[in-house]
Amino acid sequence: MAESKRKKGLFLLYTGNGKGKTTASLGLAVRAIGRGQRVLIIQFIKSPQRTYGEKITLDKLGIEMIQTGVGFTWTKTPEEHREALKAGWVLAKEKVNSNEYDLIILDELNNALSIDKFPIDDVLPLEEVIDLIENRHEDMHLVITGRNAKQEIIELADLVTEMTEVKHYYQDGVPAVKGIEF
Repeated sequence: MAESKRKKGLFLLYTGNGKGKTTASLGLAVRAIGRGQRVLIIQFIKSPQRTYGEKITLDKLGIEMIQTGVGFTWTKTPEEHREALKAGWVLAKEKVNSNEYDLIILDELNNALSIDKFPIDDVLPLEEVIDLIENRHEDMHLVITGRNAKQEIIELADLVTEMTEVKHYYQDGVPAVKGIEF
């Protein structure tokens, strides 16, 4: 497609129940930083209170990653999650609108948007997410990851990849593996 026929910044969406959504987005971050682009990753579920392999590596590479979550929904109170989501969303809007980055990854934002154990619409409104996607700086690439992508977000994406689980070692009782999941 000719450069004049497409906007410069792409919106990529990685969703589905299979493994690899965050991993794919991290690969893009590494590729972009290798090309001299400015990259930011905001994780909406993972907590800065835990150590993750990707954070260790990205720090060494000079890729900014901010973890705004408090963990799985069953590990904290709804209010703790709501406060974390609210703060994460305020930060995401600020960073996307700052025009400081060539690529921003909003990791696990789909997961956050699909929380139904407690209300989140007032702290993470879908309408605001849609507005942010549509009105970001035209040169910025945006990636959103996570299960259960909303149809409204799928429709806006330039690329949608759905990770499909065919077989997973969790089914055989193997817990999260260091270096693979965290």
